Amino acid sequence: MRETIVAFDFDGTLSDSEMTVLLGDRLGVADEMAEITERAMNDEIGYAESLRSRAALLESLERVEVEAAYANVVLREGAADLIRDLNEAGVTTAILTGGFQRGVEAALERDGTRVDHVVSNRLPLDEAGEALTGDVEGPLVEGTKDDALATLADTVDVPLESTVAVGDGANDLPMLRVAGLAIGFDPKPAVEPHCDVVVTSMDGVRSELRKAGILE
Repeated sequence: MRETIVAFDFDGTLSDSEMTVLLGDRLGVADEMAEITERAMNDEIGYAESLRSRAALLESLERVEVEAAYANVVLREGAADLIRDLNEAGVTTAILTGGFQRGVEAALERDGTRVDHVVSNRLPLDEAGEALTGDVEGPLVEGTKDDALATLADTVDVPLESTVAVGDGANDLPMLRVAGLAIGFDPKPAVEPHCDVVVTSMDGVRSELRKAGILE
């Protein structure tokens, strides 16, 4: 096995859930959310702008509704097994997502798995801790996934060219461009040309990792 980091996007990659849409369902704004998300993933509007627009639509959503939405975030078929196999092989695993930490954690916990690093955003609650403020904060609002991947590579002392990135949308492009192996997971049309390989399942990701000598 060669030493590496395998960094996954979450929404649309490890999970076929879209966290902001699940949250938006609770306020009746899911259709608006989905439209903004699709425009961002196709690189029609900036990711930071799209994320702030979606978060603003969630202002006043009660905490109990937020937790209920996160309870519906699930990992894609085969994702938990793949992550466990990478962990057991001693491969450093990471999730780099513009989505929200609590939703990622809830999905991982439900499937009894973990990753070594999660870089994500947060939806802050009001002073009473009872409802969302409509703001969003975290390292991947304005920050980009190439910088996050480079920081992780430096932290675990792995050359950036030895890393693997797996993603599907426009905000994954930065990490796909700098990783040694860029795996597009059913990527959007604007993303596919920048991928070394394209897959449509977690078994497909596993196969590419085997070819790269990362998994047996």
